[in-house]
Amino acid sequence: MNLQKRITDSETRIFKAVFPNTTNHYDTLFGGTAMQLMDEVAFITATRFCRKRVVTVSSDKIDFTQPIPAGTIVELIGRVSSVGNTSLKVQVEIFVEEMYSSTRLKAVHGSFTFVAIDEHKQPVSVLAEEVQL
Repeated sequence: MNLQKRITDSETRIFKAVFPNTTNHYDTLFGGTAMQLMDEVAFITATRFCRKRVVTVSSDKIDFTQPIPAGTIVELIGRVSSVGNTSLKVQVEIFVEEMYSSTRLKAVHGSFTFVAIDEHKQPVSVLAEEVQL
């Protein structure tokens, strides 16, 4: 499988409803909760790309550009943006949608770097043969 196909096939989309138990005193999604969801989507994206054990090694600038109110739907989209020998970078965007209208805005974006590791927690190539399931 070529690199571009692997990148395309690993794109990950997850939808969540924003309930009051995940919001702060302003009735908007906690920033830490948004970052946790982003890391999860990035992890799934990285795993789908290389089909190996991966660990988060960094998160780069995360921009919160729109509040995410309770009672909305969020879509998180993870895409591989660059590939190294043992690491890869995943861009994650969060879009917020009103439940009862078609309004949709990009609310958060950031990037996460992962390293593929073996059973001894040593870095391995992200591009080597895929693991067969």
